[in-house]
Amino acid sequence: MTALCALLGLGLGLAYFAALKVSLRLVGHPLVLGASSLLRLATAVAGFWAAAQGGAMPLLAALGGFLAGRWLMLRGAR
Repeated sequence: MTALCALLGLGLGLAYFAALKVSLRLVGHPLVLGASSLLRLATAVAGFWAAAQGGAMPLLAALGGFLAGRWLMLRGAR
C-alpha cells in the first residue's frame, strides 16, 4: 500500500507540475488561469485525501512521491 501511494504521489507530482508549467503559459488569460489553478489544487487535495484514508504512512509516502515529482520537473527545466 505504501509503495503504491509513493508511485501515485510521484505521478500526481509530475502531473501537477506539468500542469503548472502549462498554466504559466496562460498568464494572459485570467479565467483559464484561475480554472486551471483550481483544477490543479482539487486534484492534489483529492490525491492526498485518498492516500490519507490508508493512514499516516501512505500519506507520507504520497507526499514523498509528490516531492520527487517536483524535483524531477525542476531538474528537467534546467
